[in-house]
Formats: sequence, C-alpha cells, structure tokens
Amino acid sequence: MSCKNSSTHYQPAAFLLIGIPGLEEAQFWIAFPFCIMYVIAVVGNAIVLFIIKTEPSLHEPMYFFLAMLAITDLVLCTSTMPKMLSIFWLGSREIGFHACLTQMFFVHAFSSVESGVLMAMALDRYVAICYPLRHSSILSVPTIVTMGSLVLARGVLMMSPFSIIVHRLSFCQHCPISHSYCEHMAVVKLVCGDTTVSVIYGLFVAFMVVGFDVLIISVSYAMILQAVLRLPSTDARLKAFNTCACHLCIILAFYIPALFTFLNHRFGHSVPQHVHIIVANLYLLVPPMLNPIVYGVKTKQIRERIFHFFQKK
Repeated sequence: MSCKNSSTHYQPAAFLLIGIPGLEEAQFWIAFPFCIMYVIAVVGNAIVLFIIKTEPSLHEPMYFFLAMLAITDLVLCTSTMPKMLSIFWLGSREIGFHACLTQMFFVHAFSSVESGVLMAMALDRYVAICYPLRHSSILSVPTIVTMGSLVLARGVLMMSPFSIIVHRLSFCQHCPISHSYCEHMAVVKLVCGDTTVSVIYGLFVAFMVVGFDVLIISVSYAMILQAVLRLPSTDARLKAFNTCACHLCIILAFYIPALFTFLNHRFGHSVPQHVHIIVANLYLLVPPMLNPIVYGVKTKQIRERIFHFFQKK
C-alpha cells in the first residue's frame, strides 16, 4: 500500500507500522521479552491498585500518588503493546489514520501525566521527610485531587495539539511508519510540506513539561538529601538513602530513554534506527514494569498486604 502522489496531497486512510526497521526477521522473538514485561506491568500495577483500594490504612497521600502512577502506567503500555505484539507475531501492520492519531495522543498525553505524577511523588517525599508533622495537613486529600487533576489536564491540553496539527497536515510520502507505534515525530516525517509548526510545538512542550518536572524533582531531591544528611542516626540515613536511590532509579529509567528518543530524532542521525526504536519501545515498558516493584513491593505496607492476601488464599 502506498500513499505517495507527487501532485496530490491528502490524508491516507491508514498507515503501515514497520515495527523495528532492520530487525524484521527477529521481531517474532523480540516480542517474547516485550510480552513478558507487559504482563508483569499489567499484573503488578493491577495488584497495587487492588491493594490500595481495598486497604483503608493505605488511603494516604503517598499511596494515592502511587495509584495515579499505576493507572497511568496501565494506560501508557496498553495503548501501544497489543498493537505492537500483533505486528511482531501476526504481521498486522496496518493502523487507521484516526486510530494512529488516537494512539499518538494517548502515548504523549500519558507520558506527560507520568512525568507529572513522578514530580508530585518527589514533592510528597520532600514534605514527608522535611516536614513530617505537617505532611497530612500540607498534602490533604483535596490538595492531592487538585494536583492529580492539574497533571491530567496539563497532559490532555498540551498533547492534544500534536494530533490536531497532524490531522490538518497533508501526506505525500509512502505510508509506512518506521516505528512500532504512532510516535509524533515518526508520523511527521511522512508529511509533505512545511512541518515547522509541529516541530517547534514539540520542542516547546518538551521543555515546558519535562524541563519543569525535572527541575522540580531535582530541587526536591537536593533538599531531601540535605535533610537526610542531617539525620543523627546512621541507620536512618542509610534507610532514607536506600529509598531515595530506588526512586531515583525509576525516575532515571523514565527520563533517560525519553531524552534519548527526543534528541535522536533531531541530532542522532548516526544512531542505528533499530536501536532508536528498541529504546523507544522500552521507554513505554520498563517504567510501568519497574514501578509496581520498586514503589509497591519494596514498600513495607503494600508488601505486607500482598503477603496477607495470598496467605488467606
């Protein structure tokens, strides 16, 4: 199927997702670890949500944020993985034009939401460590609901223009998208004509969303580090360092692949395309898989509820 026409610009009825360019023969086997990570992400986040919902003692700020993160992870990986697995295992590469734009919206909107939730969780840790006696009053339920609503609204409002702008553009190149899902820049590369507005808006959003969130996270953890170093007990310092180190690993696992993907589209022309696509895929799989393990299983209260639940069985 081709949508190339040198004299007519139009919107194709569908695109073809290539998968991982250059590794088409290996995609069948690559899909197995991807599927395992997806299953772990879905089961892990579903368990965390179930435990938080059914255990009244976990209805606290930290766990509300963790529930938001779990919901975001489920949406983020489910918006891409079923179609990706159908490409790798069934060769079902075609995706409708509007379905592609919908997938693009969910990928970018909930990536923004995840970034915002990680920022909110960093603020929660800062308040819990630096102002423990005022934690419940500063981060009350209405405050948490407001923060969650603002993070969701930011993701929807700032990422919707991606799909709207692309919908208004004309396509004159071949339909195949050199990617496993409808990532914004991968689709924009098929546009015939000026894409300046789309590219500039992408840069603007990246700096406004990721730049702002990373700044707040960095400042929060810097102040947490100062507070931890002032703790009189060595055991207390080690415990706090261990907790913060785990959280920082999750944050880095989310932002480093995102930064790599963002920079590679603009400057990484020497990076093999299959490396770029694999990193972009892992970006949507690794954080959702690790989050319920690090934030859930390693959290004593949730771990105890999980053990108690299975013991009753």
